Amino acid sequence: MNMHAEIQFDQPGITMLLETMDEAALNALGFGVIGFGRDGRVQRYNTFESKAAGLGVERVLQQELFTVIAPCMNNFLVAQRFADAHESGQVLDDTISYVLTLRMRPTRVKLRLLSDPLADLSYVLVHRL
Repeated sequence: MNMHAEIQFDQPGITMLLETMDEAALNALGFGVIGFGRDGRVQRYNTFESKAAGLGVERVLQQELFTVIAPCMNNFLVAQRFADAHESGQVLDDTISYVLTLRMRPTRVKLRLLSDPLADLSYVLVHRL
């Protein structure tokens, strides 16, 4: 049994767990994971999110998250929170109710926004309701 499959969307300390997961473990999770660098380019994108969003992993990797892949998140609720956390050097761990609208019918989700100055990547976790 894969211990990473037991990790939940609301798991405390999940940022550092995500940082140490290999691709197989990331793909075993039961929610979407998008990991991106300070330049905004997607570095990690799991199978769950790829299937749910209808976007192939190869199409998403190295693309800018908030302008190319998910411009519906390029606002004060999502992108600005990451910018503020990076600028202040603060940890970000917020969960918000959201509606995804790009390339799909409006889809209600919970987004968990994760950024830690000690981590290489920031993450958007997507839990579809």
